[in-house]
Amino acid sequence: MVAYGFYEPAMMKWNDMKSVAEWFGSMGIPFPTLNAYMAASTEITGVVLLTLGFFTRLISIPLIIIMIVAIVTVHLHNGFAAGDNGFEIPLYYMAFLFIFLSFGAGKFSLDRLVFGEKN
Repeated sequence: MVAYGFYEPAMMKWNDMKSVAEWFGSMGIPFPTLNAYMAASTEITGVVLLTLGFFTRLISIPLIIIMIVAIVTVHLHNGFAAGDNGFEIPLYYMAFLFIFLSFGAGKFSLDRLVFGEKN
């Protein structure tokens, strides 16, 4: 579920990177083209790794950073409510990512298969 939450935004970015870079620039994000590519790459990598349960703790860190940036730059001024494009949904994703960071991917994951009981 969490992986899919990053899929749509990643694909929207990849499908129109020029517009995303312009949007990032309009918000004052430095190096907007570079940051657009970095965000989209991190999100799509996150989709793959979270789906497989592989390097789950590692990918959670940059995804948390993306959520913090999204909250600060896009959602915060809209308040909390998801219906108003507030920070509710990114906050929920961040909470799940903190769980993954703290406890790992779980029993049915490549992390556990490859790295054993302690992932």
